[in-house]
Amino acid sequence: MIEFYINSSVYMQVLIATIMTWAITTLGSALVFFFKKVNGTLLDAMLGLSAGVMIAASFFSLLNPAITEANELGLNAALVLTIGFLIGSILLIISDNFFSKLLNKSKKKNATGIKRSLMLMISITLHNIPEGLAIGVAFGSIASHTTTLMGAFMLAVGIGIQNFPEGSAISLPLRRENFSRLKSFIYGTLSGIVEPIAGLVGCLLVMYVKNILPFFLSFAAGAMIYVAISELIPESQNNKCKNLMSFFTLFGFTIMMLLDVLFG
Repeated sequence: MIEFYINSSVYMQVLIATIMTWAITTLGSALVFFFKKVNGTLLDAMLGLSAGVMIAASFFSLLNPAITEANELGLNAALVLTIGFLIGSILLIISDNFFSKLLNKSKKKNATGIKRSLMLMISITLHNIPEGLAIGVAFGSIASHTTTLMGAFMLAVGIGIQNFPEGSAISLPLRRENFSRLKSFIYGTLSGIVEPIAGLVGCLLVMYVKNILPFFLSFAAGAMIYVAISELIPESQNNKCKNLMSFFTLFGFTIMMLLDVLFG
């Protein structure tokens, strides 16, 4: 199976990787069949671990290769990376603010929990688009030797880990609003379906328009760093065991760093 994956085309590799992240979202959504509540400490630890992996991957698998590629293409690396990184993060900031305003507006109008849960699903779905793009960009850059298969795959693993609680964050609230377990599961699963599509788009872009590769690598890094520092780390730090959650974040970073050094 591993040999098949390594020898597959880059499009098949990115498709398999993004289907994996979607499958993990599905697993998170499937908790609705077994639990009414999920252990908060376990989810927080997973979020902290994922944040560490994503921060490390943003540098080792995205920003560092972007610098190398920009220099080889004769581009102004500082300018390209700054613009790409800021646009990637600002896109998610705008997305967050937009749906936060919609959610606050719905609360003022005494909206039902169903509406709030569906808005959460839409917001998470939007977040999954740049995450899918990030995976696609990482795999697409393998052909130009700016990143490695291991680095790209570990980025997908980090994104997949943080997709698990996102799936349950949709299905469990919907279940509390008297949706059937099956419908709650389906809505949670659908939030991740955009990742394989976005992954293929990102891969195609960087494969055929090589000059934009440094921009998209830094764009993906900006999106990943924003998700890590604005959502994953703060959420994990809400846990009473803050030091333990910090350890999981550091442990996630260390794992990704070692994998990149050893197999990069």
